[in-house]
Amino acid sequence: MIFRQLFDPETSTYTYLLGCDQTLRALLIDPVASEVEGYQSLIQSTGLTLVYTLETHVHADHISGSGLLREHLNSKSVVHRDSGALCADLLVTDGVPLQLGSLEIRVLHTPGHTAGCVSYLMHDRVFTGDSLLIGGCGRTDFQQGDPGRLYDSIHHKLFTLPPDTLVYPGHDYQGNTVSTIRQELHKNPRLGGGKSREEFIAIMNGLDLPYPRHIDAAVPANLACGRALQG
Repeated sequence: MIFRQLFDPETSTYTYLLGCDQTLRALLIDPVASEVEGYQSLIQSTGLTLVYTLETHVHADHISGSGLLREHLNSKSVVHRDSGALCADLLVTDGVPLQLGSLEIRVLHTPGHTAGCVSYLMHDRVFTGDSLLIGGCGRTDFQQGDPGRLYDSIHHKLFTLPPDTLVYPGHDYQGNTVSTIRQELHKNPRLGGGKSREEFIAIMNGLDLPYPRHIDAAVPANLACGRALQG
């Protein structure tokens, strides 16, 4: 497998490149519009063909690169059907498998941060977007956010995975790159250590976070696969 963890410092967003080393077919998870030129250079230099761009949700903090990549490289954009982004080529549901040469990625619907949040599961790793972060989780106070639903998603879909499953989040603001289900189950300050659903809801409802800086531009653009601001 070809694997790269890429980082946009402006929004602290992780983008993931996965490729089959036999067929050289590839996908990007959560591409950022401002980084598209770099993705194209990387894909060209590795001899890969970009087949899919996978979104974990409709982002409020950056504009997606999926629309640009579809135009430039003819890739297909993938989102959950509850995301509201009807511009996508594939509207997926829970449990849907995506095949990429020898690689299989399974869609896990993990709503709560937004209604259309998903995680993408491979055999030894899961890409959790904003649903589960290293030592945290996505906020639940906008875009159909629901702390109880997020708690259920994490506990029923993610914390039931094998403990050694690698956790690759959509963001990190402390320089962390990867965790495990075991680590988050035991040490996540919001979710770990056996916190109850009621305790988690109280924590999330008490965060009092500032309004996301780019939300007014990002959400409308991402409902159009990142192309709303391009005319």
